[in-house]
Amino acid sequence: MIKTTDSVGVSSEKPRELRSLNADEVGRVLAEWGHKSYRVTQLLGWLYKKRVCSIDEMSDLPQELRDQLAGAFLLKPLELAKEQRSQDGTVKFLWRLADGELIETVLIPASVGRDGNRSDRHTLCVSSQVGCAYGCKFCASGLMGYKRNLDAYEIVDQVLAVERWQLTKGGEPVKPQGGLVNNIVMMGMGEPLANYGNLTRALEIFNSSWGLNIGARKITVSTSGLAPQIRRLAETPQQYHLAISLHGATDEVRDKIMPVNRKYPIEELISACEVYQQAKGRMIWVEYILIDDVNTGPEQVEALSGLAKRLQCKVNLIPYNPVDGIELKRPSAGTVGQFRDALHHNGVRVTVRTEKGTDIDAACGQLRLKSEKKTDETQAFGQAG
Repeated sequence: MIKTTDSVGVSSEKPRELRSLNADEVGRVLAEWGHKSYRVTQLLGWLYKKRVCSIDEMSDLPQELRDQLAGAFLLKPLELAKEQRSQDGTVKFLWRLADGELIETVLIPASVGRDGNRSDRHTLCVSSQVGCAYGCKFCASGLMGYKRNLDAYEIVDQVLAVERWQLTKGGEPVKPQGGLVNNIVMMGMGEPLANYGNLTRALEIFNSSWGLNIGARKITVSTSGLAPQIRRLAETPQQYHLAISLHGATDEVRDKIMPVNRKYPIEELISACEVYQQAKGRMIWVEYILIDDVNTGPEQVEALSGLAKRLQCKVNLIPYNPVDGIELKRPSAGTVGQFRDALHHNGVRVTVRTEKGTDIDAACGQLRLKSEKKTDETQAFGQAG
């Protein structure tokens, strides 16, 4: 057991997951137990290089240390509840957490280039919460409400679990210095910056040489617009990439589809982005889901062009992917093309996202939503019987 302090400052003792500790904390624990400093490197190597699922597997640690670790900490890997593979190579995973809740992770291979070849880049779209409290009108993640934040280890183990999954599918042996996943986007279920403490701890593990050793420039944090947390993230030394889920270029439109805008209107959001940009010297991406008859009009083109020029950013257009239970429509290919061309004519750097996994419940939260609805229906049927 280790001591923790709750939100009101009351000290308690409860077991923590080993992968929620950073290297300094592991070092302090092992030093208090009287072990040599090199044991820290060994322990972290088992967790993040060899990706073990149990303390017993750490065979070069003395039995005394393994017993101490087992008595003080947990090591609970995610359980794979369901897997869906797309024809384009995208794989969506549904994981069951220790408390029975479900989250999603999506593995996205690089697109095939003009030369017919595909690079070895694999991007993992990682979740930060069970559900979402922000209620964006187009998103499946919030339809069943917010349940809780993910702990740091639950964020981290999404990457480790995918690496372990690769081995079960006959993939290459685990590589000590980097595995299958080499890009991370915090764009899965939940609002990452609403889980700031656990998020930044997970990012540290992703980025550190003792952890997964993924460069900060290959890690993207997406947000629906939590301006204070953007400013806070700007104060960190790492140059994580920032993506803004804008989806409306005026307060009038954004208020209708993204309730967060009522608390942090566009001007406040853009000002925070400017702070981040000045601190990091990096281009910010603006994600813009095109929803038919909602945010595809010419006034949105002009407003979005002004914001993009102010931030000197790139705009990534995403045709809406319909979700069961949400009465919003995908725009036609012609509408998408006209919107893109109008932005380009205004001098905006713009791309249309190449869609992946459209045949496997591609929209974030859909697989969890369908799985939980099926569970609820089964339980209701059982009670009725």
